[in-house]
Amino acid sequence: MLNVNEPAAEAAAYQEMVGKILVEMDKVVVGQEYLVERLLIALLANGHLLIEGVPGLAKTTIVKALSGAIEAKFQRIQFTPDLLPADLIGTLIYNPRSGEFTTRKGPIFADIILADEINRAPAKVHSALLEAMEERQVTISETTYPLSDLFMVLATQNPIEQEGTYPLPEAQMDRFMMKITVTYPTVAEEREIMNRAGSITRGEQAAAVIHPDDIVKARAAVDAVYVDEKIKNYILDLVFATRDPKKFGLGDLTRLIRYGASPRASIYLLAAAKAQAFLKGRGYVVPQDVKGLAPDILRHRIITSYEADADEITTEWIIGRLLAEIPVP
Repeated sequence: MLNVNEPAAEAAAYQEMVGKILVEMDKVVVGQEYLVERLLIALLANGHLLIEGVPGLAKTTIVKALSGAIEAKFQRIQFTPDLLPADLIGTLIYNPRSGEFTTRKGPIFADIILADEINRAPAKVHSALLEAMEERQVTISETTYPLSDLFMVLATQNPIEQEGTYPLPEAQMDRFMMKITVTYPTVAEEREIMNRAGSITRGEQAAAVIHPDDIVKARAAVDAVYVDEKIKNYILDLVFATRDPKKFGLGDLTRLIRYGASPRASIYLLAAAKAQAFLKGRGYVVPQDVKGLAPDILRHRIITSYEADADEITTEWIIGRLLAEIPVP
């Protein structure tokens, strides 16, 4: 456990590593501390992240900055309506001279994948991502190829432009550890953005300060963070309350929820809470870690009913009720 059983020098080294990443990202990104923290949590908890926001909120810039701070292979894939699965994972190429097929690997064979405007690609492309995101492997023809230990998908989507977009299948949405909604910057932040963007010279770029192996080692330290059984029960209560609200004294939510969160919600909420504690320099999880992360982990896993849509009740409101009513240990 960080700061409990781990040697002080090793624990300090992990915190220094996180600090280096933050310094490099600060060179490129103004504000968006919430999103940056969630990116680090997903990175340390070995999860994928879906980022939703209107154009111009630096979603792509932040992901590129994170990749730049890590000495890792980065690939940006622009999702378009004409994208094919082979364009993503690769295909077999026939050589007429040798009469043999050779494998041409696609851009998914990288450490960090930026799936830009992921909701612009059709379902057949999303289905090609399922195996990669869940099992960290890709199958081309009859051969299965493992992906890197650091493999991570960071996807962006635009919520306001509906023309030429496809809703993500629920099965793929469930593969994302968190769904983050990016908001507009403050006046002070936008002033700084304006000043930086108004410069003729090119701004600073994030330098590689961390090796991928360091991230893998840090994940082992995150996994060792202590979680009390009461905290685990609290996580289960939150997730099960989305499936059977009546059992938790929230019977009025029954008509509002068509489908509750899957078991991945429990798994990811536990892993993310450990990563949050790690970032805060603690070797143990506290209830506030769970409460703070629950909206990001549950918002894309709760499917509201037609009654909820008619009453304009959102998943955010439902999650707020759960966090307010479920007893905290």
